[in-house]
Amino acid sequence: MQTRKVDAATVRTLLTAAVAAPSIHNTQPWRFGLDPDTGVIRVRLDRTRPLPKADPRLRAQHLSVGAAVLNLRVAAEHLGWEPLVQLCPVPQDPDLVATVRLLRPAADARLPLRELYEEVERRHTSRMPFTGRPVPDPITYEMTAAARAEGAQLDVPDIIGTRRLLRLTQAAEARTSADPARADEERSWVRVPGTDGPYGIPVNALGARDASGRMPVRDFTGGLSVPRLAALRFERHAQVALLWTPYDWREDWLRAGQALERVLLTATRHGVRTSVLHQAMEWPDLRTATAGAKRRCRPQALIRFGYGTDGGRTPRAEPEPGPGPGPGVGGRGGGS
Repeated sequence: MQTRKVDAATVRTLLTAAVAAPSIHNTQPWRFGLDPDTGVIRVRLDRTRPLPKADPRLRAQHLSVGAAVLNLRVAAEHLGWEPLVQLCPVPQDPDLVATVRLLRPAADARLPLRELYEEVERRHTSRMPFTGRPVPDPITYEMTAAARAEGAQLDVPDIIGTRRLLRLTQAAEARTSADPARADEERSWVRVPGTDGPYGIPVNALGARDASGRMPVRDFTGGLSVPRLAALRFERHAQVALLWTPYDWREDWLRAGQALERVLLTATRHGVRTSVLHQAMEWPDLRTATAGAKRRCRPQALIRFGYGTDGGRTPRAEPEPGPGPGPGVGGRGGGS
């Protein structure tokens, strides 16, 4: 298969899709470089917006960048390319987390990701109550298949297992609220009206708190005096899914990020709303506990899903194309 040259419009389409990926606290920790002669996109980790308390190992930021890689692949297939991804291609350059080579597909090539292109723009986090109407099994089976296609696993627990995972998430939320340094870090990513910059979570996207206290929605505000929606009653019986990998290296985090976004896009295609309950993943003992008795399970994210309202959107900065290969072609932006 041969590589194909790309023009400026194609670059913008690819980067616009990539930066629409979800990222922890909307930090958008990615940079992109394109070599137009070889058709290779270099995806780099951007360390300028770290989360030293919540994400000291950069695991969640690797998940975020992995989600951006998945969106790149979706857009590439939509435009008629077959993207070939290599993770962590240069061990001596840990910030170069992936290369994506754009190839001319064979005549009989199957490009299944192209069917998800319309969902890239539509997908976003909903921190609002869901109706409680169960998502049908065929859709959850399709979500689990989406995770497997990216080298990860997605478990949908029963009611008892769901309550256990929500209790662990609630415990993590309580710990963070009681830790001044962590609470300050979360607060620093809340964007009030009039605040410049596309990073962080705007107040209108924070969603509501659960009046019953059952649903562990991340607070973010930590006592900030900002306008919030009134507390609402969330669904009594939540549906959640645990995304995990057998190992816990950088490549596994990137695969998990791609799996996470593929699951979220698959859910969006069926009109299912999603949010990521990441709190327990930020405390090593609670993250381990979410695995339960399952061996070789490295939990990466807990996904809440169901039917309900959209919730508020997070801002998306315009991609910043520039000349030449390497990090000169940049893209910053995205949403939670």
